[in-house]
Amino acid sequence: MTGLRERKRARTHAAISEAAIALFLEHGFDQVSVAQVAEAAEVSKRTVFAYFPAKEDLVVHRFADHEDEAGRLVRARPAGVGPLAALRDHFLRALHDRDPVTGLNDTPQILAFTRMVRETPALRTRAIGFQEASERALAEALQDTAGVPPLTARLAATHVVSTHWLLSMDNFRALDGGRSADERYPQAVADAEHAFTLLAEGLAGHLDHP
Repeated sequence: MTGLRERKRARTHAAISEAAIALFLEHGFDQVSVAQVAEAAEVSKRTVFAYFPAKEDLVVHRFADHEDEAGRLVRARPAGVGPLAALRDHFLRALHDRDPVTGLNDTPQILAFTRMVRETPALRTRAIGFQEASERALAEALQDTAGVPPLTARLAATHVVSTHWLLSMDNFRALDGGRSADERYPQAVADAEHAFTLLAEGLAGHLDHP
């Protein structure tokens, strides 16, 4: 019974999310009400809020899984691999796989979704909160697994997360300007390599221990 209930909740969650994103992309985030989302998903407004406490959650839940990703990667890195090397290798793999979080995905809906987040003040604010949470998770992982002092861990985490965000936005802007993901890929890799080299040089002696 529990499994059935969870599957039903997952279906409802997905139906509300898909209805909301479709409406937001068509009409704009600020022009669509929660009541309209509920009507499109064929649920009550109360049900929408039961699954998504705030209107912004209808959007940001799409990348919420990435919030503590950097921290999880550092904690799960193989023996003998330094934190920065693990983060660099993961970002390069994500570029190769066209992971939307890297900005290197030219699927029209994903480009439109990213554009909406960038251009909507309420969503940009939530994205900043997402970055801050990612920095905290990474800083904690650096302290716990690499013996990095608290201030150094916080500074390093801020640099890493900001670099990731900058690279992603550069990729998005290139694709939004008309380039394909395949055309952008070599430059995206070169930029990532350069950025992580600069991070490694700046953090030398702090994050290069396994």
